[in-house]
Amino acid sequence: MTATDPYTVRLAPTVHAYVQPDGGWCLNNAGFVSDGESTLLVDTAATERRARLLRETLQATGAPLPRTLVNTHHHGDHTYGNAVFTPRATVVGHESCRTEAVAAGHQLPLVWPGTEFGDITITPPDTTYSERLTLRAGGTEVRLIHPGVAHTLGDTIVHLPEHGVVFTGDLVFQSGTPFIPAGSLSGSLRALGLLRSLGAGTVVPGHGAVTDPSAYDATERYLLYVAELAEAGRARGLSPLEAAQGADLGEFAALRESERLVANLHRAYAELDGLPEGSPLDIAAVFADMAAMNGGTPVACHA
Repeated sequence: MTATDPYTVRLAPTVHAYVQPDGGWCLNNAGFVSDGESTLLVDTAATERRARLLRETLQATGAPLPRTLVNTHHHGDHTYGNAVFTPRATVVGHESCRTEAVAAGHQLPLVWPGTEFGDITITPPDTTYSERLTLRAGGTEVRLIHPGVAHTLGDTIVHLPEHGVVFTGDLVFQSGTPFIPAGSLSGSLRALGLLRSLGAGTVVPGHGAVTDPSAYDATERYLLYVAELAEAGRARGLSPLEAAQGADLGEFAALRESERLVANLHRAYAELDGLPEGSPLDIAAVFADMAAMNGGTPVACHA
């Protein structure tokens, strides 16, 4: 095994996290709950090859293939592998996750045409909920909680109360820069409060190593930094790119994907302008500005 190979972390007798280093663009986390007879899977992967590796790894633990697959949100790194597990598995997600997955379609190959995504069939949730839904997997209670508009319109927190485990989806990026252009800055801050209220001691982020609730504080500090930077930049008449290029990242300089700052400023500016949370942004402009922050090089998919 190398430092870049995916690995599993046993969080409880029936619970595993599946971590894909380095947690950068398109390298998300997944997880599964299984008692050896019944399995629930949380998220998949960006490419067909990686989703098949996830399936092999899951089965190698003795878990049967899942009958239930929960998507924490619609982004392709978490959902493109759904078809590897269907039709055996029923895909579950927030109602907006379904809507957004259908609308986005094969968006990632357009953003990263050089990545070998494989044979990807867009497979959105066919069972949806609006606020909360409780499932069971091998006797384990699995609570699905919609935090409101946050990372996206249709995020789902997966909480396992008896094990003190929470899968946050991309509400948390451990050692990576948060990414909110598809959602809301203020909503992301509210979501962190909801996560804290669950009291889970083990936190599986959407990207990066398994962590603990200190990740909420780190994410909150960054988002408040973005909010302050946006207010100051907008007051000076600066564009999001100008504000980002002149910013001192300070404690956040070590985070992966620092170019996301400008994307997050686009969202913060939109909210300061009074646009509703989750209002569509010009994604082409957002990615162009991130490329400018990246020295003129487009951001790369790590999958």
